[in-house]
Amino acid sequence: MDAQEPLPLQSPLRLHGLGLRLREWRDDDAPALVALYDDPEMARWTPVPSPFGADAAQAYLAAADQKRTEGRGVHLAITTDGELPLGEVLLFRSATDPRDTELAYGVGPAHRGRGLAAKAVRLVTEYATRHLRPRRVVLCIEEENTASEAVAKSTGFELTDDELVVRRHKDRDVTLRTWCHRHG
Repeated sequence: MDAQEPLPLQSPLRLHGLGLRLREWRDDDAPALVALYDDPEMARWTPVPSPFGADAAQAYLAAADQKRTEGRGVHLAITTDGELPLGEVLLFRSATDPRDTELAYGVGPAHRGRGLAAKAVRLVTEYATRHLRPRRVVLCIEEENTASEAVAKSTGFELTDDELVVRRHKDRDVTLRTWCHRHG
């Protein structure tokens, strides 16, 4: 994977398997996006605004489209039927090391506990490894986020000894630990 070039993503990107259908967000998904992200746990662990209403959803979809257009990454809705979004998985070039591909994910409150995040991470990790050929596929997770750490462990990621990553989320700095896919 050339760190200087846009990510060579299929367009549109659709991934199927493990009972999931991952697809890019559509403009008419804004109400579903609100249902997923207007949640205290999403607000706690992600940089999305809280409360997360219709205007925030439109801005989020526009930013995701811009990221896609610029080749910096893609936001995929997690669905089981190709329609109703149950969560999201993101694929993008890591800001820490552009040779790495980073993933992030979240599942709406009504859909947690069904293994959706783990299945989506498996599908996107496989896609990234085969088609983008990064140096590594990584996750950056806050230490207290035990649910995300459980997803990482269950999908073949191991905690690294990389330097801690500090990112600005809303009005605070968060410290993230790097997890690397052990086959990457």
